[in-house]
Amino acid sequence: METKVLLVEDEVAIVTMLRYNLEREGFKVYSTGDGDEAVGLVKAHKPDVIVLDWMLPGMSGVDICAELRRQEETKTVPIIMLSARGEESDRIRGLDAGADDYMVKPFSPSELIARIRAVLRRLRPALSEKTLSFSDLKMDMGTHHITRAGRDVHLSPTEFGLLRYLMEHPHRVFSREQLLDAVWGHDIYVELRTVDVHIRRLRKGLDPDGKLPELIRTVRSAGYALEEVPAGEKQPETPGDD
Repeated sequence: METKVLLVEDEVAIVTMLRYNLEREGFKVYSTGDGDEAVGLVKAHKPDVIVLDWMLPGMSGVDICAELRRQEETKTVPIIMLSARGEESDRIRGLDAGADDYMVKPFSPSELIARIRAVLRRLRPALSEKTLSFSDLKMDMGTHHITRAGRDVHLSPTEFGLLRYLMEHPHRVFSREQLLDAVWGHDIYVELRTVDVHIRRLRKGLDPDGKLPELIRTVRSAGYALEEVPAGEKQPETPGDD
């Protein structure tokens, strides 16, 4: 099940940036730029975590936070408060209102995602230790333990990230460019052939003896997908779209 994040932020550029990065990491994102709407959206969508700006039209972030903490059905929802206010007194005020964490603008999306995961580990450990499964493949997100057909699978951190992304989106075809952005990051330059190399290593890691059905399909002129391949169907090594 996807982890749901509610963004309460009125700066469109920030919402766009955060939505892109959060969805790329597998979060389900809802958003509003109006403080008065925020409490109702919390009740409607029941998010797993709220990212809440301090300065908003309508109710302020501090007022929203205090209101959510007063109500039984929302008092335990984790809240990360965002603000351009960096003074110690402002941090204390935000935390005293009920926020679980406080971030000063500007900040990087990767730091926010790390803070979200840290809050979830601390307050809702069941959400941060989910298990992904596909066919006879299982991945424990908490321990990074992978098994296939009951046998341990050993992967490098990059191949683990690649497999995780594919398991979070089974049957969906991703181009090499999309996989580079999702696993390596769009700010890092990596050649397209790097994806092919890691897909080849990943296939070997999932079936070192070559006796199990193939789980990664090469789609010509398109990319790769996590999908069960019929026995005997040989997969091209690359999509062949150069």
